[in-house]
Amino acid sequence: MAFTSINPATGEQVWACGPWDATQIERALAETALATPHWAALDIAERCRLLRRAAAVLRGRAEELAGLITVEMGKLAKEARAEVEKCAWACDYYAEHAPAFVADEIIASDAGKSLVAYQPLGTVLAIMPWNFPMWQVLRFAAPALAAGNTALLKHASNVPQCALAIERVFIEAGFPKGVFHTLMIRAAQTEQVIADPRVHAVTLTGSESAGRQVAAAAGAHLKKTVLELGGSDPFIVLEDADLELAVSNAVVSRFQNAGQSCIAAKRCIVVNKIADAFLARFKNAVEKLTAGDPAAEGATLAPMARADLRDELHKQVSASLERGAVKVTGCAHLPGPGYFYAASILDRVAPGMPAYDEELFGPVAAVTRVRDAAEALAVANGSRFGLAGSVWTRDTARGERLARQVQAGACFVNGMVKSDPRLPFGGVKASGYGRELSHHGLREFVNAKTIWVR
Repeated sequence: MAFTSINPATGEQVWACGPWDATQIERALAETALATPHWAALDIAERCRLLRRAAAVLRGRAEELAGLITVEMGKLAKEARAEVEKCAWACDYYAEHAPAFVADEIIASDAGKSLVAYQPLGTVLAIMPWNFPMWQVLRFAAPALAAGNTALLKHASNVPQCALAIERVFIEAGFPKGVFHTLMIRAAQTEQVIADPRVHAVTLTGSESAGRQVAAAAGAHLKKTVLELGGSDPFIVLEDADLELAVSNAVVSRFQNAGQSCIAAKRCIVVNKIADAFLARFKNAVEKLTAGDPAAEGATLAPMARADLRDELHKQVSASLERGAVKVTGCAHLPGPGYFYAASILDRVAPGMPAYDEELFGPVAAVTRVRDAAEALAVANGSRFGLAGSVWTRDTARGERLARQVQAGACFVNGMVKSDPRLPFGGVKASGYGRELSHHGLREFVNAKTIWVR
């Protein structure tokens, strides 16, 4: 199977290459194994200096890199530029804070001196998705590299140019050969790389099924894993919510990146008292979204990344309508070239419908009406997913109490869920385990070693 770039806005192939053979894989693994001890031994100040250089390269090549994102997975140009800037921010953040995150932690005990030393594990294999083809990689790579690990990237097969461009960023920034390597390998070749003794840990962002497979393969070799999997985030709107604020954030959260985000507001859980008012405003705002060439500044709704993803989404929508969901707007393919799907809203979504039970990875919002906050919490927690969620209320103390009860890795009150280098990111239940970002993410791939001196 070739690695193929197909422009989602046109359906036309723009680039392709074949997968690596065993010799090429071995060469990359050998280069990284050679670089690993030298990179770990390098003073952290020098590693952080190179991270700052990577941030500068990202900003200097922002238009080029954003253009690749748009061509390969269809992201709106302004969103693609923001993604590149966020990658640079992550590099700068860890360049500034990593020294403190890995500093020895002195702990009083019965020893003359006792401490925890945070030391790199070695080489981390990152298996990354296409929907944020730069950010998903950099939010792993920046902390892992700062901590002294080396990195191997197996990227999604539909964003090969992005994968190669990320490696070039690190090369241009001056990182030694082998410290960051992109592997052009198929999914079937990934298991042998996981098994290789020169790989010490694995991180994956992707589907629930991919997470199970990777965790099983890594577990067979007793290798640490971090999994960031699917999400079906609840967007809880209480009766005292600021509707203008809630609706404006619901539109952005659900429909940016054509709804192809693990932390999108996929399930709008709205208290009956204000449900009609919320839905009227939501429908009006959603119908103003304009599908078009994502490279053009006037477009506000991007195409989906692949034809098969659009077709699967429509099957979920159709099945939900057949089982009693109510169409508010959209719910259809858009005519013309490319993989466009109408910005859509389903109302009265209930258990037994795909829109309730499954993750909708596209521009479709599901609305479920509830009696009160207690039922809203029960519906929010009734999902097998637990990545993130949000609560909308003018009573922030009440919102915080509810947020503490939402079963998720993050819950925002009166704010759209987002990832931020300063805060840990990850899920519970079928949304995975482990954390990325903040000091928590950096410490996922270090050995917290106790040192005791009499």
